[in-house]
Amino acid sequence: MTAAVPRPGSDDLAQVRVGIVTFPGSLDDGDAARAVRLAGGSPVALWHGTHDLDSVDAVILPGGFSYGDYLRAGAIASFSPIMREVIDAAKRGVPVLGICNGFQVLCESGLLPGALTRNAHLHFRNRDQRLRIAARTAWTGDFAEGVEIVVPVKNGEGRYVGTVETLDAVEAEGRVLARYVGGNPNGSARDIAGVTDPTGRIVGLMPHPEHAVEELTGPSTDGLGFFTSILVSISRAGAGTAA
Repeated sequence: MTAAVPRPGSDDLAQVRVGIVTFPGSLDDGDAARAVRLAGGSPVALWHGTHDLDSVDAVILPGGFSYGDYLRAGAIASFSPIMREVIDAAKRGVPVLGICNGFQVLCESGLLPGALTRNAHLHFRNRDQRLRIAARTAWTGDFAEGVEIVVPVKNGEGRYVGTVETLDAVEAEGRVLARYVGGNPNGSARDIAGVTDPTGRIVGLMPHPEHAVEELTGPSTDGLGFFTSILVSISRAGAGTAA
């Protein structure tokens, strides 16, 4: 029987710096920063027009309507100056989480497979949504695999699609991060709500965990696990005990 890996203390977690990128049209950057702070980490504001990641340990691309969602949702943002640095950092192993519009940006940047398109019913969908966590990653390590959580979903272009070959590969490689349970809000292929890259460090999720971190404002506090997970993962990696 192996001993449990000790959990980092609050002082260790506070040393973890998580950058939150603000694009023109971002709506949830402040919410993401608050979620990082509530989890015990240190949020760092990053601006879309710079090439400076300010030595952060992880990056969050928040929800909203970057650059007005012109061309396609996330398309223009994928070419912004900061994204050159995010892409390079991601390739070096820096964890990145894209939430809603951020997920779209990650797909447009080629960091994640597939694409996000107009909801199948052509309506904006805003509701509390049940999800089943399907993969352990740097951003979901605090969840038991298969656990169900409730977080809000709010999107008009949240339908995850891909070629049959892409979808089969994502499934076969265990890269489905989460699936919709109790009804698919946007017609996503195979009920996929989020995916991960092969390393488990680059993650995209259409629903909004940052809106489920406080009893006062969220349908639950289930979303906080995404933010505690990355703080613990980075802290342990820094101590030589990466999960």
